[in-house]
Amino acid sequence: MRGPSAAVLLLLAVALGAGTPAPGTAGAQAGDAARGREVFAAKRCSRCHAPRAERGVGPALEELRRHQGAYELAGRLWNHAPAMFTVLTQEGLEWPTIGAAEMANLMAYLQADPARDPAPDARKGQLVLVSKGCLKCHSWKREGGRVGPDLAERQSSYAPAATWAAAMWRHTPRMAAKAIELGVLYPRFTGDEMGNLLAFLRSAAK
Repeated sequence: MRGPSAAVLLLLAVALGAGTPAPGTAGAQAGDAARGREVFAAKRCSRCHAPRAERGVGPALEELRRHQGAYELAGRLWNHAPAMFTVLTQEGLEWPTIGAAEMANLMAYLQADPARDPAPDARKGQLVLVSKGCLKCHSWKREGGRVGPDLAERQSSYAPAATWAAAMWRHTPRMAAKAIELGVLYPRFTGDEMGNLLAFLRSAAK
């Protein structure tokens, strides 16, 4: 991906939360699936994500609810956010706010489990950092871009998955607007890429 292609990563790290342990540790946020179902209803997610038989405008509920890793789901939410932001903007609807505790519950309802994430590989995460073009906009230990903050100074922001996903979700409208302003491509994450990237950012910043 060429140019400042990961400029949208930059705005997330500005306001993320306080320090939390790595995925899979005892301190990771545990969600409640029943409460997550309530969050799904309260945020009116079913307006677009209906059961497959009802043919909603977005991916069917069955595609969202599946056995998956927590960071895997965080990556899927990241990928989905720009399209959802565009639709809501066109329809004059507000972006739904989702706090970290709500996100943990929602992720549990969507059957995301940190235990299903592969063991993160920081070396592969470094390759993700480069291949997604993050350093075109971010600096790393004061080397690289200057559009966003230095990623090495944000170690406490990258775990657990629900905290990261909630912060990402909260800033998506701003991210989308900035991406349009800069004319950049929005990076996509698949499989274990998100977990590996954050593993590198946590470990290498020490």
